[in-house]
Amino acid sequence: MRGLRRLIQGRILLLTICAAGIGGTFQFGYNLSIINAPTLHIQEFTNETWRMRTGRPLPDHLVLLVWSLIVSLYPLGGLLGALLAGPLAVRLGRKKSLMVNNIFVVAAATLFGFSRRAGSFEMIMLGRLLVGVSAGVSMNVQPMYLGESAPKELRGAVAMTSAIFAALGIVMGQVVGLRELLGGPQAWPLLLASCLVPGLLQLASLPLLPESPRYLLIDCGDSEACLAALQRLRGPADLAGELAELEQERVVCVGRRARRPWELFGNRALRRQVASLVVLGGAMELCGNDAVYAYASAVFLQARIPPEKVQYAAIGTGGCELLAVLVSCVVIEKVGRRVLLMGGYGLMTCWGSIFTAALCLQSSFPWMPYLAVSCVFAFILSFGIGPAGVTGILATELFDQMARPAAYMVCGVLMWTMLFVVGLAFPFIMEGLSHFLYVPFICVCVCGAVYTGFFLPETKGKTFLEISEELHRLNFPRRSQGPEWRGPEVIQSTEL
Repeated sequence: MRGLRRLIQGRILLLTICAAGIGGTFQFGYNLSIINAPTLHIQEFTNETWRMRTGRPLPDHLVLLVWSLIVSLYPLGGLLGALLAGPLAVRLGRKKSLMVNNIFVVAAATLFGFSRRAGSFEMIMLGRLLVGVSAGVSMNVQPMYLGESAPKELRGAVAMTSAIFAALGIVMGQVVGLRELLGGPQAWPLLLASCLVPGLLQLASLPLLPESPRYLLIDCGDSEACLAALQRLRGPADLAGELAELEQERVVCVGRRARRPWELFGNRALRRQVASLVVLGGAMELCGNDAVYAYASAVFLQARIPPEKVQYAAIGTGGCELLAVLVSCVVIEKVGRRVLLMGGYGLMTCWGSIFTAALCLQSSFPWMPYLAVSCVFAFILSFGIGPAGVTGILATELFDQMARPAAYMVCGVLMWTMLFVVGLAFPFIMEGLSHFLYVPFICVCVCGAVYTGFFLPETKGKTFLEISEELHRLNFPRRSQGPEWRGPEVIQSTEL
């Protein structure tokens, strides 16, 4: 009977992970990748629509401009969603925020589905903005929800599932976008509108699962609801220690409001946390992984892969990241966060250097293009092992309950801004640096590895209170320079 009860509790945690992920970061990866398949079809639709309205075709440079707007409105929406995520998580809670977030998905799917019948490419642009908002909210709220719901010995692995679902979304988007499925000239509205399916799955499953116990007790002050949520997630046994930790944090947070994003930068007690968030969050976006995806098709063609087969090779790149994130999820609680980050950035530096050499020598040796292809897959594997998943855990583990939503807002704004900047600047970097285009990204990988080794504390197997105490010691290395640590939030006292 006891074994059956434990199995049921394990299933509830697993269902919580799946319900949050399928409509959360899965949507981010899925909508990021499905837009590649119908590129030519949407451009033709834009031209035909303009011809029907005005009687003359749209010039090629304006067709390209409209397409660039369709692509770039996604990260712009993500930026807006990141700004919206913090207030939603505080006012509605983690679970309800994910559910309400599907309003944007339903609206976007409706616009996509009827865009061709309405003869409006503007509906596609608005739909991309809305799915971007949805992705921006879910990328922040989902790891917060899962990190607060998981036991400390599984917190890293559970939070890593956000990266797993993002990688799974990329692969599924690549598969569904094949010409044989929904990537054809007639089916592209259905391809774009297919984001409705994971949204409906989340709306059907997430209401049946518990809210974050930490949010219920500390933010809402509802101890009975917190206990009920913990019992569903953990079972009735061995809750005393976790309840005591939650109660201690609640007492410290009584009478205080949630922090605003700009307040994080002026608080000395959060100096190490904010620096780690900005440096490692920026490194993840500027390390060149997105550029590898953009450059992969050209590398595959140079390796004499037939053009009609390149789409299948591209699926292999997404599959590599998914495999690496799965491995990282299994080993993160054994080897720790710092080892995975340093190892990931170190391997990316190595493969990026070999990739640069292969590009420079590809005309001298016939086997160099194949080495470049190998480096593409090895670089993506290295990214998935470390930065892809571990970076998303930082805001959950390094910040306390009052600062966590604001930290995710900062992290989200940074991520989406960098994604937009890299997408905008990469063609110019490619043209200006030619075969040396990866040198700036290699420098970023080196900086990420060095910062992790010297400045990021290890959080494996520690409670939020223990992490806060260690960070307090790092922010105030001399006891006389700072106040005595009184809990997860440092309370600055007035000195006479």
